Formats: sequence, C-alpha cells, structure tokens
Amino acid sequence: MSFSTAQPALLVLADGTTYRGWSFGAAGTAIGEVVFNTGMTGYQEVLTDPSYRGQIVTFTYPELGNTGVNPEDEESDAPHVAGAIARNICQRPSNWRSAQSLPDYLKQHKIPGIFGIDTRALTRKIRSTGAMNGAISTEILDPMELLLKVQEAPSMAGLNLVKEVTTKEIYEWSDPTTDVWEFSSTATPGEPQLTVVAIDFGIKRNILRRLASYGCRVIVVPADTPPETILSYNPDGIFLSNGPGDPSVVTEGIETTKALLNAQKPVFGICMGHQILGLSLGAETFKLKFGHRGLNQPAGLRQRIEITSQNHGFAIAADSLPDADVEITHLNLNDRTVAGLRHKTLPMFSVQYHPEASPGPHDADYLFEQFVKTMREHQQAHPV
Repeated sequence: MSFSTAQPALLVLADGTTYRGWSFGAAGTAIGEVVFNTGMTGYQEVLTDPSYRGQIVTFTYPELGNTGVNPEDEESDAPHVAGAIARNICQRPSNWRSAQSLPDYLKQHKIPGIFGIDTRALTRKIRSTGAMNGAISTEILDPMELLLKVQEAPSMAGLNLVKEVTTKEIYEWSDPTTDVWEFSSTATPGEPQLTVVAIDFGIKRNILRRLASYGCRVIVVPADTPPETILSYNPDGIFLSNGPGDPSVVTEGIETTKALLNAQKPVFGICMGHQILGLSLGAETFKLKFGHRGLNQPAGLRQRIEITSQNHGFAIAADSLPDADVEITHLNLNDRTVAGLRHKTLPMFSVQYHPEASPGPHDADYLFEQFVKTMREHQQAHPV
C-alpha cells in the first residue's frame, strides 16, 4: 500500500509513546492491549483467534497481506483483535486461495490498522517496558487527546473477556481437518465414536477439526454451562479451550471445572483451558511481562523438546501447584514458565501452547492422540 494515498493514523501507548503512520483497514479509533506476534505466517488465523480479543497486535514480520484472506483460514466467524499494526501492507495479494485483500477484510469488519511505523522499535519497547494499553486512531491525531482515551481503558489484568467470545448456543462440530498439506484423518476405523464436550472459552476451529479428525463427536457448550448439563451428555472426555483475558476471573469456568473433577472424566486443556485446570486444582496465575505470541516457542522437559505455537499473556505460578497431586510435564524453555501439567492420579492434563497449530508447527499434535487414548482407557476401566 502506498504511503502517499493512505490516510494518516496515530498510535499512542499508555506511557505516552507516540508513533505516526498510515491507516489500513477501517477508519476510527481502537483501544486495547498492545502486544506483538513473531510469526512469519498465519496473520489471518491470528486476527480471527478469539484469544486476541481486546488486543492490538503488532506483527513483527515486515510485510503483511501478501496472501490475502480466504474463508478456509478463519479460526472463528470474524476477527477478534481490536486493531493491527504492521510495517508494510500488501494491497494486491497473490495467492490462489485469496478471496479478499487484508485491508478490505479489516475494513469490512470495522477493525482499524496502522502501518508505516518501525515495528522493530515498538517490539523492543514492549519487551523492555511490558505489554500495555494503547490506541490506534484516524480521527484523533493529537497525541495528548488520544492518550486520555487510552488511560480510561481497563487493564487486561482482572478483565473477563470470555463472556464476549463464548458461544451462545450449544452445537455439535463434525468437520475434520481437510487441508492436504496438514493431516489426513487419524480416526481408527471400527472403533466406537467418543463423545467430547468442549467448554468454549474462545475456542479455535482447528481444535475442533483435530478432535473430529481423531474420531470424536464434539459438543461445544458455553463457558457458563453448569456441570450437570455437561455430564448429561455422558461424555467420554471434557475439553477446556483457549480464550482471552485474565483466567483468574473466569469464575464460572473455574467452578465448573472444580465440580467436574469429582466426575473423574478425562480432561484436556489448551492455553486458557490449561490455566483454568490449574486454578481449579488450587494453583495461581500471574500476568507475564509481554507474553508469548509466536510460532517457534520451545517447550519441553527431560531432554524432550517441541517447537510450539503460543498465544498467552498469563501463566500458572509453578510454586503454587499442589505438589502431591500435580506434576509439571513441560516448561517454556525461554523463560521456564509452566507449559504443561498433569494430575498424578486423575486422567487430566493440559498444555499452555497450541498443539492444533493453525498457524504453527505440528510437533505437539500427538496430544490429541494422547487424549483419545486416555478416553479409551478410561472407557474400558469404567464400562457403562
């Protein structure tokens, strides 16, 4: 996109730092927590990931929009980011799957973006100072006036955004992964279908696709669904999804998970689901300085390493885990934060990262197979 034909835009951070650039996407003002994502691909999946609700995402890859957007790569019904920040924008995408340009897509969904700024400097700023609120505007170009708007916005710590992204209705998902360059079906022919109830804190579609690909009947329920309703489906397993905001204030999810512990059903949690499981077991969470958002985060333990896709701003405090009941299975190898855990006696485990990828590496897809194996073993040990 040409600077000369674009509308001026302003980015102001909560500490008063100002960046001037040009607009792409919708005109207007967007306020949210400014974070950065280091992935070289997958911008459409990032934009439509409900875990980014309330955030303005800085893309560190220098040019955005080369492959356009298409219906197949959406991780939800629409973008959830508050805004987008890029160094350069491609106005004319070149890809056989492209159905729309990125600027037109954001404009359609009323998402403002700013480009033409030094995203390297902004990323270094966030790394040194920490993620903070900010605003993009095409209508307020006075930094002090826009800063006042930013200062009125609530902090991400203590913010429950799950209620904004969770499904309103219970539904079933049956579509498996179909992309030829990813996976073929991994269901075992002849085995009875497993029923999984997925609690939607902001679930990504590729998680549902992977569960379906492993032969599961997936029933997706709202985050505030009572445990009695969940158990009424007689599930073989319960899945706790990813989601946005501060996990410690998602009290409905924590209380439901606590109640489900007594049912001793297999449980698998990803990202916020990992945090919710930890909180229900008595652990505490804390806000990371700038979070982990990218496609090459190393996670592992005991000389086993996976390269993982991650997107989270909170983590479980390792010293708050009940040692008698829970063990850490993975650490983020960059900062040694908890990246995986499992219960020592109950069939429950979780990871902080995204084994379903989309975008990202597939190193951790085995965790879906592990969930299926756990459900089948539990089924055999507890026949109806």
